[in-house]
Order: sequence, then structure tokens, then C-alpha cells
Amino acid sequence: MSFRDLRNFTEMMRALGYPRLISMENFRTPNFPLVAEILIWLVKRYEPQTDIPTDVDTEQDRVFFTKAVAQFMATKAHIKLNTKKLYQADGYAVKELLKVTTVLYNAMKTKRMDTNNDVEEEGSKFKFDLGSKISDLKTARQLASEITSKGATVFDLLGKEVDLREMRTAAIARPLEINETEKALRAGIKEVLEQVQKTKDMLNNVASDEANLEAKIEKKKLELERSKKRLQTLQSVRPAFMDEYEKIEEDLQKQYESYVEKFRNLCYLEQQLEDLHRMEQERFEETENTLRLMQNKLKEEEKRLMKSSVKEDDSDMEMQEDEGSDSDMEDRRPLKPRLTRELPIHGRVGGRVVGTMHGGDTEDEDESENSEDDDEEEEYEIVDDDESIDIQPDQSSARIHKQELLDESDNDF
Repeated sequence: MSFRDLRNFTEMMRALGYPRLISMENFRTPNFPLVAEILIWLVKRYEPQTDIPTDVDTEQDRVFFTKAVAQFMATKAHIKLNTKKLYQADGYAVKELLKVTTVLYNAMKTKRMDTNNDVEEEGSKFKFDLGSKISDLKTARQLASEITSKGATVFDLLGKEVDLREMRTAAIARPLEINETEKALRAGIKEVLEQVQKTKDMLNNVASDEANLEAKIEKKKLELERSKKRLQTLQSVRPAFMDEYEKIEEDLQKQYESYVEKFRNLCYLEQQLEDLHRMEQERFEETENTLRLMQNKLKEEEKRLMKSSVKEDDSDMEMQEDEGSDSDMEDRRPLKPRLTRELPIHGRVGGRVVGTMHGGDTEDEDESENSEDDDEEEEYEIVDDDESIDIQPDQSSARIHKQELLDESDNDF
């Protein structure tokens, strides 16, 4: 196989109108189905009415198919194909296929050239209708094939003529004897009689065989009738265990219905339980969210209260500073008559603050009053110390008490 042959084959098949695309790689390995398909298409293209076996499944079918195609091409197209190479179905088969393809391709080219010449010849008005002569063409091809086969047979017989001539001349030259002829005729008659006797015996045997077969048929019919009667009796008789079977079957049906009902209820209860769990989960999540929000609010409230308490402590410190400044101003002012007032002092039992409304003109009285004022200031200092001791556990009550003292001191003035 050469690359040129393979290329020419593929191009010719494409030009002839083969419906399948043939690649150059299809024949690298044996591919008998493709070769068989191409051969069938070429044979149909050459002779559409031909009958070629298309079975290539077994080895015997492939051999028969290859021989049939080779014989057809030899008788119809006078193309000699190598069946061995065709059976190989590889690159060597392409050379054999190329022989048929070349003939068809040249015929197609010639037809195109003739068509072009007919188109160019405007003056020719003669038209040959080939469609009406298809049946005659088919008959002519059949006769041609028969002539070829008969000629081959005659050629073989003529090849044997040399030996047959001597035998024929010897038989003609031999004298004819009546005794031998009679013997031969008697032998032939005897053989014919024997054959007739054998035929009669076979006919007699056929009659006896027919009688035997009829007897067997009658016997089988009787057996069939007995079997039918027995079947009817068996069907009519009710088995002993049938009642128990029906009862068990009814119980089984009831049990199945109860099972189905319980299973349905179980599925419903499981669904309800799942819904309940889901609702509890949602409620729990909502409660957690609410508690989280409340915690956040409480934290914010605590922060706000802490800020307000810090501000109140700052205001108390300012008020104490203001009280200290007021006491300094009182020391600097001239003495005024005072009211006698008793104030409860935390931390001391019976503690009092004593004042008077009477004034004095002498220096001794002023000194006594100054001494009294000093004593009162000491007492107030003691009271303040006690209050500071008592305020530590309860600051809110101390603040209220201080506020009352400040209000009373303002009322004094």
C-alpha cells in the first residue's frame, strides 16, 4: 500500500458520492466492516438491481461475501479481484478496491464530458431516452452473464474432448451383442421391480404406521379426558384446611389494618412532638433574647446611677466647702443674740448646743461669751467628728441631716 493509492481512493470515493467520510487512518489496521460496506456500495452503484449477501458476522459469511463480490465483478465488469487481499481488509485491500473505483470514476468523467459536449452542440436535436430501455438492458446483462458461464462450461468440456473422443470411438467400433444387451435389460428391469416393491412396502408401512398413530392418538385423548375429569373433581372438592386458611387470612387482614392505623398515629404523634420541640426551642430563644435585652438595660441603668451618684458626691463636697466658708464668715461678723436650741448629736448621748438672746455691756461678759463661743465651736467640732464616724455606714441619712442643719443655720439669720 502506498500513500498515493490511499489518497486517490479517498478522493475518488468522495467524487463518486460515497456518503461516509473515509480517513487515511481507517486502513492502518484490518477493518473488514468498512471494506464490506464499501464493496456493497460499489456493487450497488455498478448494478442497483443485484442481490449480494450482506451478512459478515461469521467467518464463513465473510468468505462467502468476498467470493460473491469477486464473482460479480468478474462476470459483470470483467475486473479480476484478489479475494485474499480483500479478506485482509487493510492497505492491500485498497489496491483491489481501487480497481473498481477507477472504472466507475472514469465512467463518471466520460459521462460529464459527454454531457458538456451535448450542451455545447446546439444543433443536435436527437435525444436518446435510456429510461425506457432499462428492462432491455437488464435482460441483455443477464444474457451476457449466462453466455459467459456457458462459454466457461463449454471450454471445460472441450478440454476433456481428447479423452472422451478415444472412449467414444472405442464404443462405436465395438460390435453390438444381443446377449449382453438382454442381460443389461433384464438387470435394469429387475432393479426397477425391486424399487417398485420397496415403494409398495413403504406404502404398506405407512398405512400400518398411520393406524398405530391413530391408536396412540385415541389413547392420549382418553388420558386427557380422564385428567380433565380428575381436575374437575379436585376443583369441586374443598380442602380440609381451607376454612382455617380463610380465617387466618381474615385475621391477617385485621392485623394489617391495625398496624397501618397505629403506624399512621405514630407518624402523626412524632410530627406533633417535633412541632412541640420546635415551639419550645423558639420560646426559649425568645426568652433568652428578652433576658439579654433586660441585662443590657440594667447595665445601662447601673452605669447611669453610678454617674449620678458621682455627681451627687461632687455636689456634697461643694456644699461642705460652702458650709466651711459660711462658718468663717460667722466668726468674722459681730456677735448677735442667739436663740437657745437643742440639736441632737449622733454618737453622743444628751449632747446639746446652748445659746442666749441676752447681750452684755462689760468686757467680762464679752470674754465669757467668746469663751462660750469657743466651747460651742469645740462642741460643734466634736459633733462633726461623731457625725463623720456615723455617716460612713449610712451616707444618705448624713446628707439629709447636714442639709437640715444648714437650713436651720440660715433661719437663725
